Amino acid sequence: MFLSTRLKDARYFQILFQTVFLSYGIFYLHWNNESWLYATYFITSLITQLIAEFFLGRKNTPFLQRFKNGIPSVLISSFGLSLLLKTNFLWVAIFASVVSILSKYIIRIKGKHIFNPSALGIIAAIFLTGKAWISPGQWGSGIVLLFGVCCFGFIVVSKVQKLDVTLAFLITFAGLIFIRQIIYLGWPIDHFIQSISTGSLLLFSFFMITDPKTTPDHSIARIVWCMAIAAVAFYLTTFKFMNGAPVLVLVLAQPLVPVIDRLFKAKKFEWVTTTKYTSQENDFLNIIYSKSIM
Repeated sequence: MFLSTRLKDARYFQILFQTVFLSYGIFYLHWNNESWLYATYFITSLITQLIAEFFLGRKNTPFLQRFKNGIPSVLISSFGLSLLLKTNFLWVAIFASVVSILSKYIIRIKGKHIFNPSALGIIAAIFLTGKAWISPGQWGSGIVLLFGVCCFGFIVVSKVQKLDVTLAFLITFAGLIFIRQIIYLGWPIDHFIQSISTGSLLLFSFFMITDPKTTPDHSIARIVWCMAIAAVAFYLTTFKFMNGAPVLVLVLAQPLVPVIDRLFKAKKFEWVTTTKYTSQENDFLNIIYSKSIM
């Protein structure tokens, strides 16, 4: 029963695959010892979630239940920071984590948070502190990484029914690069393959832009939205030499999502509720919650 309920929630698949990617980077690619950075992301995010849920969470549900149900999202955000954001400063890592988690509670419209938490944390850390960066070169461009990310990513986005998001972004972004590099400039195909097989781009395509809570609900509007992000990201990457352009464009585009949802009506996405309690457990949680707010 425990396993079957988790298999219905795509977040557990994403956590599993993000664990694999982080382990791949540490043990196979031999990243520098940054255990303190990863620990900071996870610990700070969990503490922030605990505090924010207590003071800002929905009061119609027991506190412990709300906190437990939010843990998968916290882990996903922490992995997102660990896999993409680099810094040499402890306070910057704490700042990125706090911004990521608090944004889910503070920046909301009609019960839906606006920004992808880890994307906003990354951009805030880079542009507000000037002491953080995205390192696409840390992943290399090997075929093993490409195959692994693609396979795992397809499984995850298919589970949340957002495969159209990944395909719309990647086909548009890769298509524009192909037109410029191969057709217009006549570069060898190796340049094109290397451009589209960086780890940061693939992780963004499969695990960041696909966040169903921060993408338009309407399928056609969602595809057009992703294609627009890809086009702007292509321009900034190619002509402005901006590192991490897709993440920046995503953050800038996400405030448009509530407007799009209002213009193009569709069913709102909701994660599968995996936590079920017996009547005795609910009574216990209600007692704990009532005492905590006295």
